[in-house]
Amino acid sequence: KVRVAKRRHSRSRKPEFAPQSNRLQTKTKPNKTTSPLLLRPLTNRYINLTTFSPFISVSPHYHFNKTKWLRSSIQSELSPLLTPINPTPDPFSRKVGFVMVRSDAAKININTRIGSSRPHHFVTNAVATKPDASSPPSTASKSGHEVLLFDALKEGLEEEMDRDARVCVMGEDVGHYGGSYKVTKGLAPKFGDLRVLDTPIAENAFTGMGIGAAMMGLRPIIEGMNMGFLLLAFNQISNNCGMLHYTSGGQFKIPVVIRGPGGVGRQLGAEHSQRLESYFQSIPGIQMVACSTPYNAKGLMKAAIRSDNPVILFEHVLLYNLKETIPDEEYVLNLEEAEMVRPGEHVTILTYSRMRYHVMQAAKTLVNKGYDPEVIDIRSLKPFDLHTIGNSIKKTHRVLIVEECMRTGGIGASLTAAINENFQDYLDAPIVCLSSQDVPTPYAGTLEEWTVVQPPQIVAAVEQLCQ
Repeated sequence: KVRVAKRRHSRSRKPEFAPQSNRLQTKTKPNKTTSPLLLRPLTNRYINLTTFSPFISVSPHYHFNKTKWLRSSIQSELSPLLTPINPTPDPFSRKVGFVMVRSDAAKININTRIGSSRPHHFVTNAVATKPDASSPPSTASKSGHEVLLFDALKEGLEEEMDRDARVCVMGEDVGHYGGSYKVTKGLAPKFGDLRVLDTPIAENAFTGMGIGAAMMGLRPIIEGMNMGFLLLAFNQISNNCGMLHYTSGGQFKIPVVIRGPGGVGRQLGAEHSQRLESYFQSIPGIQMVACSTPYNAKGLMKAAIRSDNPVILFEHVLLYNLKETIPDEEYVLNLEEAEMVRPGEHVTILTYSRMRYHVMQAAKTLVNKGYDPEVIDIRSLKPFDLHTIGNSIKKTHRVLIVEECMRTGGIGASLTAAINENFQDYLDAPIVCLSSQDVPTPYAGTLEEWTVVQPPQIVAAVEQLCQ
């Protein structure tokens, strides 16, 4: 065991180390965790600070600025395994030191400071700012390689794990099995069982564990085997993940990504066909994005991991085998930017996820009938990119929203309210919203299709709008 022992001391006596037999000793082997780090604070109790992760971190509640002798001793004993922390001076914040030991004895720099750990970019309302003109295009114009959507997600995840040793994955069967949809296949042999952690079937437990790890400086990706199962962790996602940055007064940031498959599949039944966008959109402090192509799946995954805000990434169960050519070079997308799928003049169609393909199928019919629809994949479900949406509305003056979410309290309802508040003067017709029926998704295939918006309904809605 690794121990730091400290004798009781008074103000009149300078603290001294414990005898040599009790001093720090370290034994590390590649690909294995070190022994538990036991730190003795000002009281006589030893506190176990070992975490699940491939790192062993010292809690920030020990004021190293008040016990400088302890910091210097730790650095001298564990050097070169430990990296001292030298945060930037800030008179308005309390110092925090993280001493990180990797299982493979590699060094890690984590500089943080309680009181100044606010994310670099945080949108406080439902309207995103104007996107950066330097952001990459939505289509791959250069040489690239063809991948399936689940492989694109894996590429983004693997690249970020190579780039940042703090990134880790946890969830049910994400390890050697490779995930229920093979998004994490091959990552466990490469990064080890602690950075790709298989968990019990207890969503509330491992979601809370991931949020705690994010508070301590890691960047976890929490995978739900199915989005419907994450309802078991709703308390952790809402009361902890979304609110801790605020309720701690900015002392903690929660750079966590929650992802998994959802949406109506092919006869998966009501409990496995949940669309949870409407559940999570009202939680303050959380961003939501939905991928729809291999290109934006990889770009959004990388952006979500790098974000200091908690991000929920929605993946549709029927899009994993979608194939597309993506660039060979690295790219990262904007989490708050919509994608212009098809420019047009007559009507603005707003959609996301699987419904993008229903809309594009309907667009072919509409073009043959003489209509020119403009199709926008909103991608960012919270906040909305009202800059892109507003420019389109000012041009077409008509809006059709197509979603797979439930009609009552869904994304379409929130988007309708935002458009009416900001662009009502530009509308020549009422907003039309096509959503799924407010019923549990039936198991029977024919009934299942009736609950979801189909291309003929989109064609009919556009014809009615443009009369």
